[in-house]
Parts: sequence; C-alpha cells; structure tokens
Amino acid sequence: MAGDAGFRGFPLWGVRFYDELRTTNTKELWSQHKAEWERAVRDPMRALVESLEDEFGPATVFRPNRDIRFSPDKSPYKTYQGAIAGPAAGIGYYVQLDADGLLVGGGFHTHSAEQTGRFRAAIAAGPTGAQLERITGSLVDQGYSLEGAALKTRPKGVEADHPRLELLRRKELMALRRLGTPAWLESKEALDRVRAEWSVLRPLVDWVSEHVGPAADGPRPGRR
Repeated sequence: MAGDAGFRGFPLWGVRFYDELRTTNTKELWSQHKAEWERAVRDPMRALVESLEDEFGPATVFRPNRDIRFSPDKSPYKTYQGAIAGPAAGIGYYVQLDADGLLVGGGFHTHSAEQTGRFRAAIAAGPTGAQLERITGSLVDQGYSLEGAALKTRPKGVEADHPRLELLRRKELMALRRLGTPAWLESKEALDRVRAEWSVLRPLVDWVSEHVGPAADGPRPGRR
C-alpha cells in the first residue's frame, strides 16, 4: 500500500475558495489565489489518491481549467476539484472537493454508445441485472444517490413493464454521497473516511468493470 505520510487533510480554505469562485470565476481571482489553491486543494488531493492507488487503481487528478471550446458558458475554471481512481477511464471511484465540502462516489461515466449497450444488456439479463439491482438498492439504503445521464422514455425494444426499467433508462451509472464539511475534513482521518466509502462502493465498481468495461478507443487513466 502506498504511504499516506503526505496527506494531512483538506483545509477549509478550499471550500471557501470554491464558494467565491462560483460567483467570481475569473482569471484574476484564480491568479491571485493560485499558490494557495495548490497548497490547500491540489496537493492534498494528489496525496489522498496516491495513498489509495494500490487498493483502488491508478488515479487521475483533474485539471482545474474548463474546456470552453464548445460551451456557451465561458467560465474558465471548474468550481470543484475532482479525482478518479480505477481500472479504466471513466470507471472507478470518485472524490470531489467544492463549495459544499467533500463528495464521494463510484460507478462509470460512459465514453461510448458501445459501453451503454453492454451496460443495458447486462441489466436486461436475469442474473446480472438482479445482481446490480441488489447492489444499487443497498447503496441507496446507505444514503447514496444514483446519478448519470438517462432517457426520459424507455430504450427501444424494452417493454414498459420490465422489472428493471429504471436502470435500463440509464446510459451510465454513478452512486454519489455528499459528506459535507465534517470536523475530520481537515485531518488525516479524511483519508480513512474516503477509503471506507470507496470500499462500500467496490461491489458496484466491480460489477461495472466486469459487465461494461472500458470504451474501445477511450482515454487511459492518468493525471490530467
């Protein structure tokens, strides 16, 4: 297991900074606070996921800049710092710091229609679909919400009375839980808390890894 000596917690400065960035998303504000952001947000996030890589897979710490080329929103910076660890791009365990504190999750964000097709085929199949239903039901009971892009209607060829219709509507699936700003956020305990949450999410990530898998031409994991 990678050592956790470098992680000391997330200073609440980062939470306050993202709250300000939500209303003043400018290069001027970012430049003014960049050095503190590196110390209080970027470096702790890197240390956190590096400490968990041996257990949960290669980690990606996302860049702070938004891709605004095709977006009507020209705000230059993301209002959160996210990272993902797992076996393939878009599949695995997620952690995020923003103005509302810490958020954790797991599952997959689709990179192709092929992935969504495999996902729905596994849900439609009796044993694997029932297994996912049990996994997601347990996560919801434990306080997670199921998120991800979904159809408003049912997929083509799926009967209106299919027992797993709500899952079949989904193009992707992530289970998320917001932890907020508890006292332990600023301490080493945050590492143990994220590890525990990700362990709860392991059955979902394992199911996705087995039955969905990576996109054939998708990006590979790595810091970006």
